[in-house]
Amino acid sequence: MDYIQRHMEQRIVELSKTWPAILLTGPRQSGKTTMLKKLAEEENIGREYISLDDITVRELAKNDPKMFLQLHRPPVIIDEVQYAPELFTYIKIHVDQYHNAGDFWLTGSQIFRLMKGVQESLAGRVALLHMSPLSQREISGLPSRRFAVDPDVLMPDRKIPPLAVDEMYERIWNGCMPGLISGSYSDRSMFYSSYLSTYIARDVYDLSGSVDALKFTRFITAVAARASQILNYKAIADDADIDQQTAKSWIEILETLGIIFLLHPYSNNVLKRTIKTPKLYFYDTGLVCYLTRWSSPDVAEHGAMSGALLENFTVSEIMKSFQNAGQEPYLNYYRDRDAREIDVIIEENGKLYPLEIKKTTNPDKRITKTFGLINKSPLTLGTSAVLCMSDSLSAFDSENLIVPIWMI
Repeated sequence: MDYIQRHMEQRIVELSKTWPAILLTGPRQSGKTTMLKKLAEEENIGREYISLDDITVRELAKNDPKMFLQLHRPPVIIDEVQYAPELFTYIKIHVDQYHNAGDFWLTGSQIFRLMKGVQESLAGRVALLHMSPLSQREISGLPSRRFAVDPDVLMPDRKIPPLAVDEMYERIWNGCMPGLISGSYSDRSMFYSSYLSTYIARDVYDLSGSVDALKFTRFITAVAARASQILNYKAIADDADIDQQTAKSWIEILETLGIIFLLHPYSNNVLKRTIKTPKLYFYDTGLVCYLTRWSSPDVAEHGAMSGALLENFTVSEIMKSFQNAGQEPYLNYYRDRDAREIDVIIEENGKLYPLEIKKTTNPDKRITKTFGLINKSPLTLGTSAVLCMSDSLSAFDSENLIVPIWMI
């Protein structure tokens, strides 16, 4: 079992030199604790580790947070801090009194629930980071690099061995959970089964107060079947035999737990015919394949969800590249009432960078015509790209790149 170096490590070290508290959120089993423990060993300053998953420890943190911090003095790692939001006020008091950089490393698995407590108590005192399961660059041992539609950024990766289509679907099917990739767990089906029942179901119960396990399993399966699609609450609710309000509530919970993310449509006052509904993606395509019962990479490659799986994989890798750099990703998609669509739009520095995702190894330049749909935007249209299964980085012309998905 080998440790896989995380691209966020250097960012944590840098922020610890200036920020008194760092809050790292992300889904369970994504590697947050493992990474922080490794960094704590390397800094060698006696940083204590304490987990609020321990009921006794949690009760003290909730009922007497002042005493908790007296017993567990900084520098400290406090794991699953969302279980005791009462700590935030006392962390604030400590930070304001001592001003020591790197005193608190905090982790949490319930992202948006955490943010409210942080904003109320630790605004301006905590650096917020989000950690997803492994990116493909991390799995492959490649250096950290945030994705950009820029030849200068992409050119250094031309020497990476290209992936064939079947190899890409093997990556998609295997997923990106550290426990599986590192070899800690060898039985993929058992891992995902336990993950759903032990972690997700327990956290859903904690957030909602009650949950019908059978209906929730049907629900998350229905959600996985619609990966890379426009979010349709009614269709999901019908499949899971629940009402639409419950479906909306459970979607919010999956987003809160870092299992899924939503890509919202790009629109402005000029582009009035755009739709308003977000698209749905999972951070881990392995979980999608498990839930939708694709039994092997080959079956996934040739099945009905083949294109959706590739799109989900691609969008999640772009998202992870921003998160691992500690940057807020401004990603959208475009779709209008005439069903014309652009898969991803990156907004940066006053420009829009449109991306189209295709399974083909030899894309047609006519694909790029859809990028003109956002010409009326007040922002400048930047370099565009078709992300596909080409075996090398190339271009249609100076404004339209052809980028292999394995290069993201």
